[in-house]
Amino acid sequence: MTRAIRIGGFSGYLGDRRSALDEAMAGAPCDVLIGDYLAEFTLAMLAARHRTDPSKGYVEYFLDQLRPHLGALAERGTKVVVNAGGFNPAGLAAAVRAMVTENGAPLRVAHVEGDNILSTVDDLLAAGHEMRSMDSGAPLADWGHRPIAANAYLGGWGIAAALRAGADVVVCGRVTDASLTAGPAAWWHDWRPDDWDRLAAAVVAGHVIECGPHAVGGNFSGFTQVPGMVRPGFPVAEIDADGTTVITKHPGDGGTVTVDTVTAQLVYEIQGPRYLNPDVTAHLDTVRLRQLAPDRVEISGATGSPPPPSTKVAMFAPIGHQIVVSVYATGLDVDEKVALVRAQAEALLEGVDAELDVTALGTAAEDPDRQWDATVQVRIMATAAEREPLARLSEGIGELFLSSIPGFFTDNAARQSSSPKPRIDYWPSLLAIDAVPHEVVLDDGTRIAVDPPPATEQPSQPTHPEPAPVALGETRRVPLGRLVHARSGDKGGNSNVGLWVADPKAWPWLRSLLSTEELRRLMPEAKDLDIVRHEFPHLRAVHFVLRGLLGTGGSSNLRVDPIGKAVGEFLRARHVDVPVELLERGPAAHG
Repeated sequence: MTRAIRIGGFSGYLGDRRSALDEAMAGAPCDVLIGDYLAEFTLAMLAARHRTDPSKGYVEYFLDQLRPHLGALAERGTKVVVNAGGFNPAGLAAAVRAMVTENGAPLRVAHVEGDNILSTVDDLLAAGHEMRSMDSGAPLADWGHRPIAANAYLGGWGIAAALRAGADVVVCGRVTDASLTAGPAAWWHDWRPDDWDRLAAAVVAGHVIECGPHAVGGNFSGFTQVPGMVRPGFPVAEIDADGTTVITKHPGDGGTVTVDTVTAQLVYEIQGPRYLNPDVTAHLDTVRLRQLAPDRVEISGATGSPPPPSTKVAMFAPIGHQIVVSVYATGLDVDEKVALVRAQAEALLEGVDAELDVTALGTAAEDPDRQWDATVQVRIMATAAEREPLARLSEGIGELFLSSIPGFFTDNAARQSSSPKPRIDYWPSLLAIDAVPHEVVLDDGTRIAVDPPPATEQPSQPTHPEPAPVALGETRRVPLGRLVHARSGDKGGNSNVGLWVADPKAWPWLRSLLSTEELRRLMPEAKDLDIVRHEFPHLRAVHFVLRGLLGTGGSSNLRVDPIGKAVGEFLRARHVDVPVELLERGPAAHG
């Protein structure tokens, strides 16, 4: 094809807006519609579902999303590519085929296999693959838990092969999020497996649109200036043959596409300037953004190099049980009230091998106008290997109404995790990419093997020296967020956060301000962690990885914000010294 391929998103996670495919079908025409349902956190949820019922383990509501549009998809020639297959892509593909047959629509369905390596873990270990943790470096043998799920991350060439063979709907399991876009782009433009720069550009485009409304203003720190935020739409990527991409959205939908909304997604959930995928390593530090028109942002300059010789493997195992209960402290002596609740919770777990976290959320107003202005939530979370001690904790908290703090109450109308639930731990590992099978299964049973990449290269993140101070002139102490945008997220047990400025004149100040030591000051919770710092001059961004902030992963840590989504907003609330000259440039300069 000579024209750009138009790829529209309609899902950014398991549980995203169910009507999004309806909205995409009603919007501007697209060549391919992609649905991203999987993340490390949601994989843990699906793993439990698959363990309970091996015939499931896929995203069942995708069938309800797809059913009304089978005829229109066939008529328009629009392709659909999803990773909704989860732990059972063959099962979901069979369900889609049955639905297509019942509807009479002439659609062909293929699925991609090979990511689920659970049945071969023992053989891989015996063959010398130690499956070391990407976080701790320890071999899998030291984990002490038996995995119930092990999924290798696949690239996009299986998707490309399925589309090339005539598939209209491609169901995947754990392909990388960006592969949902890179595969269709490679098919459409007939790229070679060693077209590194073009593949990198498609991976960058896929990274931008993989999280649905994120790219049009969802979860954006500048949300007060975004129109239609009650219901922001979903993004569209127009990817040209050379990889140059324009990010846009369906006309009339809520939200907006700006350099800042795209930057927010570029710095989201990355480990640094090298963005690793099974097909290519994308160099994010060469990327440039340009506002072409309202709701049209060009992404150019992406470069790529061969992918790493290994791919990521996500493993999950049950490690016990957990419980969460909330009570409330109101008015005076809040610190002492929280201390008493903590002591009573500890007494209920006395003699039990359990982990307890009691966290007060918020601060009581000094002279409150409303009762709720003086109320602090006290969150009690506990984990243990066995269920029974946690059940006793829940029962015991319920016995404190007459023997705890003054004003003790719980929100009985809220749905609470008042009974113990399974706790799932996460083990991110690496496996040689040529040890991972990668196959496409067509609707007639034909299998197409997907070759490993033609070359690999061990990647390394660049290093950036700590910044030198700059002359500030007259300053004013204000919240960092007065000038600075931020976006944060998770990568296993690590949290990342990118902070950037829209105003080019503010970049030297931001770069100088955000040293590693300053980040430790701004976020005391991270003061003893290993912190990695990188700079993105073209994006005017400083990026940090806070290693270990999230324990071993979002599915098992005890933080109230388990996957680090609000780390960036916390940092924006911290007060720093800002040159008055920058503050006086006005809101237009600050995005």
